[in-house]
Amino acid sequence: MLTFIVRRLVSGIVLLLVVTCGSFFLAHLAIGDPTPGLLGNSAKPAQRQALREKLGLDRPLLVQFWDWFSHAVRGDFGTSWRNFQPISEQIGLRVPVTLSVVLTATLLAALLGLVIGVASGRRPGGILDRCLKFASVVLFALPGFWVSLVLIMWFAIQLRWFPAVGYVSPDESVLGWLRSITLPSIALALSAIVMVAEQLRNGFFEVANQDFVRTLRARGLSTRRITVHVLRNASPAALTVLALTFVGLLGGAIVVELVFNLPGIGTLTQSASQIGDIPILLGLTVVTIVFVVIVNFLLDLVLGWVNPKVRDQ
Repeated sequence: MLTFIVRRLVSGIVLLLVVTCGSFFLAHLAIGDPTPGLLGNSAKPAQRQALREKLGLDRPLLVQFWDWFSHAVRGDFGTSWRNFQPISEQIGLRVPVTLSVVLTATLLAALLGLVIGVASGRRPGGILDRCLKFASVVLFALPGFWVSLVLIMWFAIQLRWFPAVGYVSPDESVLGWLRSITLPSIALALSAIVMVAEQLRNGFFEVANQDFVRTLRARGLSTRRITVHVLRNASPAALTVLALTFVGLLGGAIVVELVFNLPGIGTLTQSASQIGDIPILLGLTVVTIVFVVIVNFLLDLVLGWVNPKVRDQ
């Protein structure tokens, strides 16, 4: 088991280094000269050149990379090109907002996906199973911003159960925090619930028709115990989908945060992209990849516990 953990840690670190280094050069290649976005198109060439020298963009790209990378490995992502504030502090203020929404959405997807998937898998072709197939087509076709706007109109404007926009820190009010993240979390979770439920339904149905399940029924085991055995064998695929869902929700949070006006990393990414603030974008990329590596590592540990054969891969 220790060898399995070490292999997964090493692969995660390699992934982090490769994506981080690649993101640096791709960002500079895609954005090119950021001074027009920072100063405006009316800026004079002398002003742009002065800003380039101030930001260190007049140095060779490899020198810029090593300067950034040597600080980034220590958690120092430099300062923003827009306001010259420390990037680590800006990201640190916004990460809890995004994680609040994404983790809540992932939890909803896991719980509701489990219930719906098992219920559909136990009665294939039933009403719930047909509704699941219909929902999978409809929800995947609906854009996230449209779903968010519908939730705002129904539950915020008409019913007034939740605030339409804004974020309340749990330090200020736990109830206010829960109310402020409920609609964004639901908007993110709807398609994820269907995805997890459908994957679990397919796995449950496939495992339930295997020979060992028939043997368990012949031995007189209760339906509850048989369901536990089937669920454990069907869970790896659903867990993988759930981990991928978490990663996907991090990207989908950009749209939801813009609609609900949440001060998370999504809105920070959008504003930094508009002006070409490369240090902010690189810092956000590193933080996101760290989350991806952690989630994949935890997934591997869970899969290794559920299915010991995974440890030999």
